[in-house]
This record gives sequence, structure tokens and C-alpha cells, in this order.
Amino acid sequence: MRLVLTALIVIAGLFDLFLGIGFFLQPVSSGANFFLRPDGVAGIAVLRADMTAFFVVAAVWMIWGAWKRNGDLLLVPAALFGIAFVGRAVTAAVDGIYPEFWLPMSVEAFHVVLLLAARQLLPHHTIEQMSG
Repeated sequence: MRLVLTALIVIAGLFDLFLGIGFFLQPVSSGANFFLRPDGVAGIAVLRADMTAFFVVAAVWMIWGAWKRNGDLLLVPAALFGIAFVGRAVTAAVDGIYPEFWLPMSVEAFHVVLLLAARQLLPHHTIEQMSG
């Protein structure tokens, strides 16, 4: 089970890493896939900086946590995707839903469930153990 979870985390992490790189290299076309349209150069900068940061940070922590078999490291991307999921849920409740709303929420929920399950099954290390 640990091997399967580790493999799924690495695969999801690589997917997220490629999304982040896509936002860095082609922010406008990558943003369009997420229903985002930049407003001028400042909007392009937001897509390139913020979306790249979200996906690359999540990916690095996922891959690092899987590589080190350290469930605690998976809390960072779990928090990122959990907050994104809550934001979408609030939007659905307050502003309504759109035809494809379920897809990004499903992806975010998958990440959260996968990462929290792996956190329970992979070993944990304290800061002292990691530095020593």
C-alpha cells in the first residue's frame, strides 16, 4: 500500500510540476485552461508568479515527501489543495456553480485525500531526526 501511495504521489507531483512549468513558460495559454484571462502585463505576471508558485511548491513537497517517505512533508501540499478546495466550495455556495465546477474540485479533493492518507501510512520524522 505504501508503494502504491508513494507512486501516486510522485505521479500527481510530476503532473503538478508540469502545470507549474506551463504557467511559467506560457502563462496566457495555461491560464486559459483554468478559465483565467490576464488583464495586461500585470495579469500575466500574476499567472506566471502565483500559479507557478502554487503548483511548483505543491509538486516539490509532494515528490520530496514521497522520496523521503516522510508523511509530515505532505502536509504542505495537502494544505494548499485543501484551501483551494474550500475556496471553490465557498464560490459554489455563494456565487453558484458552472458546468465544469466538479473537475477542479475533484482533482483538489483527490490530492487532499491522497496526501492525508499517505501522511498516515508513511513514517514521520521530527525536526531533530531529519537534521541529525
